[in-house]
Amino acid sequence: MACGLLGRHWGIRTDMRIVVTGASGNVGSAVVRAAVGSGAEVIGVVRRTPTERAAPAGTQWVRCDIGSLHADAVLRAAMEGADAVVHLAWAIQPSHDRRLLARTNVLGTTAVIEAAERAGVPHLVHASSVGVYSAGPKDRTVREDWPTDGIPTSSYSRDKVTAELLLDAASIPVVTRIRPALVVQRRAASELLRYFLPALARPLVKAKLPILPLPDRTVTQVVHADDVADAVLRILATRAPGAFNLAPEPPLRPDDLAAAFGGRRVPLPAKLLRAGASATWNTHLQPVDVGWVDLLLESPLLDSSRARDELGWAPRYDTHEALADVVAGLRAHAGDRSPLLRPLRLFA
Repeated sequence: MACGLLGRHWGIRTDMRIVVTGASGNVGSAVVRAAVGSGAEVIGVVRRTPTERAAPAGTQWVRCDIGSLHADAVLRAAMEGADAVVHLAWAIQPSHDRRLLARTNVLGTTAVIEAAERAGVPHLVHASSVGVYSAGPKDRTVREDWPTDGIPTSSYSRDKVTAELLLDAASIPVVTRIRPALVVQRRAASELLRYFLPALARPLVKAKLPILPLPDRTVTQVVHADDVADAVLRILATRAPGAFNLAPEPPLRPDDLAAAFGGRRVPLPAKLLRAGASATWNTHLQPVDVGWVDLLLESPLLDSSRARDELGWAPRYDTHEALADVVAGLRAHAGDRSPLLRPLRLFA
């Protein structure tokens, strides 16, 4: 047919041109692998260009700091003739520098949207998060119509809310936002360690933790990066608009989290966890501010039935399997060849 042959797995056209921002990170690397495997042409927008060995053959790399003053021109050139843009670039650290985070997350998202509009891109897929949702229940799941006012104490959540407001005003024909639970994979283990643990604590991950103090509300979900990539390609193939929750079953409870690290859970009042996170973050002893604690304890559980019903999304990994995959990677300080996913060296 004139528009090209169909990919074997997702219905992606083999002549499809897809621009992926944040292409060398946790989710981005998985999306690039899947898209290249489907036969699509992929342009990866990255701040640091990976080596040839760090990505599937055929990926084109465009170096761009999306929060910089000159990002718009670079992004627009990369997006000319693109069938879709998948916006995954996001900054989590340094958590003490709100200006720098907002530069990437808010100004960068604005630049991506405006460049896509000017280049006439027909479809934008944006990686939002469970963090966009207002506080919710831990005994049932919520669908995509749950309020999206975020968790006020979390800067990550506030930026995700702002990004979705920017999408609301976009003049792109089709806009899709994915709202996954915490995205994990073995290859991203070292990246996660850098983001969330101080250097002195990283060696402890290799050992079993006999006890893990956790509040009762530590009920959460994780989703494997390969399953998120599968959903993204299904969205690109169908041009499905709107929001999609992405989280497999079953929810992970405090005992499940402790068992995954080889120990048992000891109940801990949420106030103590918050106080400890606040004190150690304020003194720069560790990189996780209290907003991440509130995000863990207050974010709702996700109902992913829309993705299953409309996209045919069936995650390969359930929550226990996804958690086991990343925990094995954490113990091994595993990584990949890209600058963001590079394996962790002790105390690096």
